[in-house]
Amino acid sequence: MLNTIIASIIMFGILIFAHEFGHFIVAKWARIKVLEFAIGFGKELIGWQRGATRFTLRIVPLGGFCRLFGEDPEEAGGEGSFQSKPLGWRFAVISAGSLFNFLLGALLLTLLYFFFLGAPQTDLTRIGEVLPEGRAYEAGLKSGDKILAINNNPVQNWDAVVSKISAYPEEEITMLLERDGKEIDFTLVPAEQEGLGRIGIAPVFEKYAFFTSIYLGFSYTWFFIQLVFVSLFQMIAGTIPADVAGPVGIGAVVGEVMQEGLSNLLSLAAIISINLGIINLLPIPALDGSRLVFLALEGIRGKPVDPQKEGFIHFIGFALLMMLMIFIIFQDISRLV
Repeated sequence: MLNTIIASIIMFGILIFAHEFGHFIVAKWARIKVLEFAIGFGKELIGWQRGATRFTLRIVPLGGFCRLFGEDPEEAGGEGSFQSKPLGWRFAVISAGSLFNFLLGALLLTLLYFFFLGAPQTDLTRIGEVLPEGRAYEAGLKSGDKILAINNNPVQNWDAVVSKISAYPEEEITMLLERDGKEIDFTLVPAEQEGLGRIGIAPVFEKYAFFTSIYLGFSYTWFFIQLVFVSLFQMIAGTIPADVAGPVGIGAVVGEVMQEGLSNLLSLAAIISINLGIINLLPIPALDGSRLVFLALEGIRGKPVDPQKEGFIHFIGFALLMMLMIFIIFQDISRLV
């Protein structure tokens, strides 16, 4: 239990740090003064001053903030003020938090493929794994077999293998394989899965493939971004249930995943980081997305929205978010009980 709590706090801390560091570093590039860089909310536990910025660690590890000079209307006219910068810079500073969450997700997925899963060697036709109870296993195919041809058509890479097998769901195919220097013929029928043929084989995976791991990390980050947006749309449309987990629920999942190994924990952290980036882009008051909406309105109108009105909207939104967070935490606890 204690290990789960510590792991959850560390993971949340890393995700929050990445988000706030995005705001921080881009603000620095824009020459905006950062008054405070905080991890957590509530009472300050640890704090130190470096230059114009105070770095703090606070008691409630459920978020963080990067307080910029000029966000308060009374500071707007000073040197290094957020409001004094061009609209493009302000837009970049606000959106950088989510961007860094996406980059962290890509980094974690890259590490996952580089150190643990390995990158698929799609330029080969050698079988890396035969899945138990699959059609290939039943037919006698083995790991290490090299696929030479399917239905008398030579195949040069794994994409060609997948394409040929996919085209014949529940239809008999012939495969010419090379095993121990000898050529062997096999006949089998691919199972149908979502209209495509599958026989239960996987390519050879190679660890420490640097560039391929980076490519996979970023491509799967983009895949998860699209998946989250589609899921959100489906929840809004009511086609899937609105099943939302809060910190307690995620902590419980962390505890389960920890038992399965570091690779699964990396995968979970990457997915949560991507989700955190997307949620912060939603146009909900007090989140980065609503601030981007106000900046977009400023660009359209040619003048900013009244800072007092904007601040009031963010305040109301923050209060509602805190109420929602309390409700979700209560729901998480009820599920666990």
